[in-house]
Amino acid sequence: MSEPKGKPSYVLSVLGNKCPRCREGYIFESKNAYALKHSVYIKMPDKCPVCGQPTEIEVGFYYGTSYVSYALTVAFSVSTFVAWWVLIGFSIDDNRIFYWLTLNAVLLVVLQPVFMRLSRSLWFSWFVKYDPDWKDHPVGNHERVVEEHMGNW
Repeated sequence: MSEPKGKPSYVLSVLGNKCPRCREGYIFESKNAYALKHSVYIKMPDKCPVCGQPTEIEVGFYYGTSYVSYALTVAFSVSTFVAWWVLIGFSIDDNRIFYWLTLNAVLLVVLQPVFMRLSRSLWFSWFVKYDPDWKDHPVGNHERVVEEHMGNW
């Protein structure tokens, strides 16, 4: 007899880009954040493949992820700045700050697909709550979705 599974971790489900309702299904069509061909790295299915939760709650739902992405990149930049300061240090006598700026800019460009996916996953998880009994509860009807306007932006 198998033991009942406990509540899946919120942090691990967000970092793993899993559906916030069931925390099992993936919310992106590709698990690879660097599958840049045809923008498949950011493409999401219409519904969670496990529980059926719609990924587009309303028209333009993911516009708010720009704020989340901004906060993530600022936090990352502050972290790299502090790490550089502690490990290497800054001086007014040389150009070490420009080396940090260059390194930080390169890292931000390289990590942008990861930040975009993480910001979408976070944003989605703030509006759709975990339901441990999702198998018994049907997916709620989102009244603000107008099917005729989907994809018009």
